[in-house]
Amino acid sequence: MIPFNAPPIVGTELEYMQSAMGSGKLCGDGGFTRRCQQWMENRFGSQKVLLTPSCTASLEMAAILIDIQPGDEVIMPSYTFVSTANAFVLRGATIVFVDIRPDTLNMDESLIEAAITDKTRAIVPVHYAGVACDMDSIMAIADKHKLYVIEDAAQGVMSGYKGRALGTIGHIGCFSFHETKNYTAGGEGGATLINDPALVERAEIIREKGTNRSQFFRGQVDKYTWRDIGSSYLMSDLQAAYLWAQLEAAEVINGRRLQLWQRYYDALKPVAASGRITLPSFPPDCQHNAHMFYIKLRDNEDRSSLIEWLKEAEILAVFHYIPLHSSPAGERFGRFHGEDRYTQAESERLLRLPLFYNLSDDDQTTIIHSLLSYFS
Repeated sequence: MIPFNAPPIVGTELEYMQSAMGSGKLCGDGGFTRRCQQWMENRFGSQKVLLTPSCTASLEMAAILIDIQPGDEVIMPSYTFVSTANAFVLRGATIVFVDIRPDTLNMDESLIEAAITDKTRAIVPVHYAGVACDMDSIMAIADKHKLYVIEDAAQGVMSGYKGRALGTIGHIGCFSFHETKNYTAGGEGGATLINDPALVERAEIIREKGTNRSQFFRGQVDKYTWRDIGSSYLMSDLQAAYLWAQLEAAEVINGRRLQLWQRYYDALKPVAASGRITLPSFPPDCQHNAHMFYIKLRDNEDRSSLIEWLKEAEILAVFHYIPLHSSPAGERFGRFHGEDRYTQAESERLLRLPLFYNLSDDDQTTIIHSLLSYFS
């Protein structure tokens, strides 16, 4: 079976993990954690990067950091993973879902302002497939209404918008290093990017269980104390060692994924030209990271038939999210503003193809041949 995904392996992970084990410090904020954080601060241009156990943890940390309270409202797309909403629901917020654009499957920026009320506190753009939302429009709306912008850039590591790294444009950005992402911290992992200097000090406190322990270890205070609410949002240094191997090879991994993505696109372009499928598209201002390659079929039935066809050829292809607003928890904790023209319909016809760093050319050729056979 050709899997849908396999975690990237570059070959130096074990060496760095053994080094971490020999350092005598496996908990958070060890040497490999500092290397990863500094690399991302320099590479992406964020004021402060803090590694976390997951992107879920980063989103939860962001919700605490901007003081989300019961009754507050947060605007986001429904076509996203549950963590995007859950982080704010845990603080008592009501989620206001808006429709997506059919071209990028990102939140439709033209619908955001109409969804704003006097209870709105934040906008959460989700950069689907590593393709940027229209951040100029979103930041302008947020500035006009004095709202926070929390970028869910779980899929956007190494993607850009008008030359700026995703995750660095809003007040806070959230990365994922889950094993399904382009780079992994050994299975799970995340990062919180603090782009507003006024939030840095409190972000460190929240991440360290509500204490100023980070300042203590830097010698800025002679003892650390409980200062605020918080939780244990530190990635272990063993995971950071695995991640460091990936970040050292980030350009190589990115180049290989882009190559695989382009090969799919070129092979399937004639099928798309015939009107049989729709291929991914992205605005010219967006630099994508080949996080995924998807095709959109005619409908749910067509998609199911193709999944079975590929399964018989021992190829695993999967679809993505069930829209949050149509789920039991989504109905309980949120509401959809306006008309659902695209969210449900697009989710029912999208299919993701295998795409990962260690996918071989031969296996991709097999996948492409199976696809072309189906469509012929």
